[in-house]
Amino acid sequence: MVGDLIEVQCVNPTFITEHPQIMCPLAKYHRSTPGLTERFEMFVATKEIVNAYTELNDPFVQRAQFETQAEAKAAGDDEAQLIDENFCTSLEYGLPPTGGFGMGIDRLVMFLTDSYNIKEVLLFPAMKPEEQKEEAPPPTS
Repeated sequence: MVGDLIEVQCVNPTFITEHPQIMCPLAKYHRSTPGLTERFEMFVATKEIVNAYTELNDPFVQRAQFETQAEAKAAGDDEAQLIDENFCTSLEYGLPPTGGFGMGIDRLVMFLTDSYNIKEVLLFPAMKPEEQKEEAPPPTS
């Protein structure tokens, strides 16, 4: 919905801030506005160039977010994530307040080449599963 209604209007450099919690399972909750997160994205010419957020570092809240995402994935949501047990365990050991800022070369190339989908510019795209090939009969002598 955001892609169809908001992102298409971001022709000039535009920051979209304070995303809803449902859209950001790894982002920390907003300090003063319930229901939002500490996240922003920058768009230029309708394309996302930067994605940044304060990392959620509460292991109990993060696990609950992952569980909600896993339920959504089981219900058919392709963008939802599974529970990352290693990440949750790491959080239990303690993660200091952190934040991330992502402006990948792929996003910049996407912008410069006027590509719509990031998969069009990835140098090493994820390998697709190969279809099962029928085995040829053994050679006869």
